[in-house]
Amino acid sequence: MRPGFLPVCLGYAMTHDSPTTPAEVVLAAADAFATLRERKPRVHVITNTVAQPISANLLIAAGAVPSMTVSPEEVPDFAARSDALLVNLGTLDNERRSAISGALDVVGEARTPWVLDPVFVDVSPTRLSFAREILAREPWIIRVNPKEAAALAEVEAYEPSVADRLALEAVSVVLVTGAADYATSGSRHAQVANGNPLLAQVTGSGCAGSALTAAFLAVTHDALVAAAGAAAVIGIAAENAAQSAEGPGSFAWRLVDALYALSPADIARRARIA
Repeated sequence: MRPGFLPVCLGYAMTHDSPTTPAEVVLAAADAFATLRERKPRVHVITNTVAQPISANLLIAAGAVPSMTVSPEEVPDFAARSDALLVNLGTLDNERRSAISGALDVVGEARTPWVLDPVFVDVSPTRLSFAREILAREPWIIRVNPKEAAALAEVEAYEPSVADRLALEAVSVVLVTGAADYATSGSRHAQVANGNPLLAQVTGSGCAGSALTAAFLAVTHDALVAAAGAAAVIGIAAENAAQSAEGPGSFAWRLVDALYALSPADIARRARIA
């Protein structure tokens, strides 16, 4: 088991390291969110240019402290001071490739938790090759859509067993996003039904979800709880934001406000994790 924190802010009595029932996962996720608010972890985010503002704003709204530089000269220093790292392959250029390698050298040595978001590996063979290289560094969570999961697993079509196999091979938790998000370690599974279709209409919201997943990893040692918890939190915030949004534009800024207003008790009450 990788090192980390065991949050108990809501009084969840953990009798074992890995919550298994839906109720246990929900309470552990709510506890992790409370810990995130309290500890304000630093999260370094290497992501695509269009996702940087919304990723930073959602991290701040959740209680985390983001840093966003992609300068290869600076990234190792920022990664060394961070409690978690996101590696997102969107707008992948030579500078980001170098920055990613430097960051992973640092977090690997320090055993800092990190998330891989292999954006569009189903489109670019070059990007897919690079993603497979860094998979050897064992990301704690791989956050993908079904097409990206199929590409990484080298299969034609996605089904849940593909994610299970990928998780076992990569020694990671895989979170597959969709109408319902599916998190798997290969042996443990969680499905999260929170969310709203407007999330898909806001550029960078998925990448911001990956940044939030990294923030959860900074405060809980259980990667399945981090993946499911982050998915539930952004999903509940989306449900709240959609109630008064007039379209994608107003939804985007309402999403930040909705996340800022969420409490751990909201997560414990409303997370739909099966």
